[in-house]
Amino acid sequence: MQNHCAVPNCTNGKSDPQPLFRFPHDPERCKKWVEKCQRQDLLEKSPDQLYRYYRLCGKHFVTSSIDSDAQSTVLKDDAVPTIFDAPSQPQNGQVKRSKETTKDETESKGRKKIKKSQAETNKDDVQTISEEEKYKEYLNSLFEVLVLLGEQSIPPTGPGDNKQDGLGSSNFQALLEYRMNCGDEVLKTRYDANKECCSSAQLNQLIEVCEKCIRAKLTEEFKQNVFFSLITDDLVKISGEWFLPVFVRYVDQSNYQRERFVGFLSFEGDGDALAERLLSEMTDKWGLNMEQCRGQAHSCSGTHFSKIKTFAAKLMERYPMALLTLRSTHTLNMSLASGMALSGVQLVMCTFKKIESFFSQSPSLYLELEHAISIFYPEKEEKANELKEICRSSWTRRHDSFEVAVEILEALLLCVDSVHDNEDLRWNDQVTHDALEISKALADFEFIMALVVLKNAMTLTRAFGKNVQGKAADVHFAANSLKAVLHSLKEVSDNIDVYHEFWNDEAVNLAAALDIPVKVPRSFLRKHQLEPGTVRPESYYKEHLSVPVVNHVIKEVSELFCEDHLKALRCLSLVPAVIEQHKSTEPEEENVQVFKDDIPNAGTLSAELHCWWVKWSKKGKGETFPASLHETLQLADVKFFPNMLAVLRLMGILPTLALEESCDVMYKRFKMYTENMPDKFKSKSLALLNMNYDVGCDLGSMVEVYMKTYPDREELS
Repeated sequence: MQNHCAVPNCTNGKSDPQPLFRFPHDPERCKKWVEKCQRQDLLEKSPDQLYRYYRLCGKHFVTSSIDSDAQSTVLKDDAVPTIFDAPSQPQNGQVKRSKETTKDETESKGRKKIKKSQAETNKDDVQTISEEEKYKEYLNSLFEVLVLLGEQSIPPTGPGDNKQDGLGSSNFQALLEYRMNCGDEVLKTRYDANKECCSSAQLNQLIEVCEKCIRAKLTEEFKQNVFFSLITDDLVKISGEWFLPVFVRYVDQSNYQRERFVGFLSFEGDGDALAERLLSEMTDKWGLNMEQCRGQAHSCSGTHFSKIKTFAAKLMERYPMALLTLRSTHTLNMSLASGMALSGVQLVMCTFKKIESFFSQSPSLYLELEHAISIFYPEKEEKANELKEICRSSWTRRHDSFEVAVEILEALLLCVDSVHDNEDLRWNDQVTHDALEISKALADFEFIMALVVLKNAMTLTRAFGKNVQGKAADVHFAANSLKAVLHSLKEVSDNIDVYHEFWNDEAVNLAAALDIPVKVPRSFLRKHQLEPGTVRPESYYKEHLSVPVVNHVIKEVSELFCEDHLKALRCLSLVPAVIEQHKSTEPEEENVQVFKDDIPNAGTLSAELHCWWVKWSKKGKGETFPASLHETLQLADVKFFPNMLAVLRLMGILPTLALEESCDVMYKRFKMYTENMPDKFKSKSLALLNMNYDVGCDLGSMVEVYMKTYPDREELS
């Protein structure tokens, strides 16, 4: 692609920069463009080549050819260039002279010398511009290759980046060589002069600029849509350092809910200093306007949980409107368990991850587990089939994962022991090793006790968590049922001695069925220099497991679902299907008031809310009402209710609410990148490009930013 006008001697960019337009795809109109700009060399090129690599600037089009209704400068579908300087216009098969001689032929020699001097100066200017344009084309080629690699999740370095003289035969270098072989003269000239197209240092600069341009594009998109929520996910290790992945959820101009990956932040440090640095980078370096942040959600394991809590508290302190909420991509029960810094709970969560990874290695392993389930449920075929169906999905992430784990525990242990024994030599060494690691964890009484406690404690939050991440009507119901859930948890906490006794008996019986000895964790005895038998297991697990688990659940649920958060969720009563379901009750204005500072006209809220309720409380025969927030936002007449539209858009950014399948692609891209990209090739900069390849960042913009950021590079080259 060229970043200059294809018309010979066009001076665009010298004093009056003009937008550049691609050649049209349509063969007939493309042919007219070529004829008009008088480039004989372009006649042999296909319309596709012209569309991809050549441009005409805006000075060659009349004003009426520009589409005035578009948000940016675009041409109308039938636009044809008509304005050209004299040198590019044909007459009788020959090129016209740029100027007619109008001066007296008898001017003095001194005058002629002045004219000659000016001509020489113009010639030098053309030569200078030509070199600059070549440099731009060279950078454009580099960025084009880099963007291609980033979009396809191919690391630029490797497999031959261990050579000390630059990149060697890396993926990036290989594609540059391919372009040269295909006729990229600018790259070939650069290679002939420098014996390399791009050094490793320059590649790092290109990657840095690429990240900068994409994030600038994203930030501009967030500004246009005003309000957003900040979301973080589990830490990712890149080059031996922990990084915090950051997402932003917003509602775009078409009223679609969106999530974007904004980048990785270094998570090295502790306490308030780390929280301050994270906020500073988001605002100062990334350009996020945190005053517009209306929600936050975090997901983190127990080992880093306290740091995330400190960051969330600092964010809430600095920006009180940023409500702490649940992350929709994680079930409530799994989020609660992940945040517990208890050795038994973390053993369960770590083992769950190993189990998921283990069975994903081969479909044959699932068959082995299904066979084991059949052995333990010989007379309950329906139950066995139900469990088999559950195990084919990501059961370790379900709302009821702890219940499922207890039900299949015996079969699971039999399965991994059988794989480890490997009597028929079906499995490789890695699989048998993984099976042994899982078997050791499952055969530990601490694991069994923690699993039983989690199963029973989380039973009280399971239905609530499932509803709050379900359909609009279910979420609305959940928001009104939290008080009952907290009451039940409080009752368990007040009578923990009784409940723990039941939980302990269940765990002991399960351990007996598996021939697992009941004992206190050896790590606890070593730490406190105690002899085995000096501490009763029942007392130990009550103090170190049952009590802290129940207290943690109560505390976290209360924080995640504060009164303002519940009011926001209750605003789902504005969804037409929910209104029709509760048509005898008008939506409560008290709930909508939580958004009063962010709606266009709070004074007309009551009247508008009533009109909205009247509109949807009467259902015609055979009429179907929108049943989700997404469908409601897409209603054509929602724009006639500006306050309602504002409230619906603000609800759309709440991280608690699950996104529609069509809108929920960013997190899937993130998981695909982090799980499939080898650790040595992970790049926090290229990850941003890979996950936001559809953001539409212009290569020309990247070139301009690079030249401004590294002005000395052109001289060095």
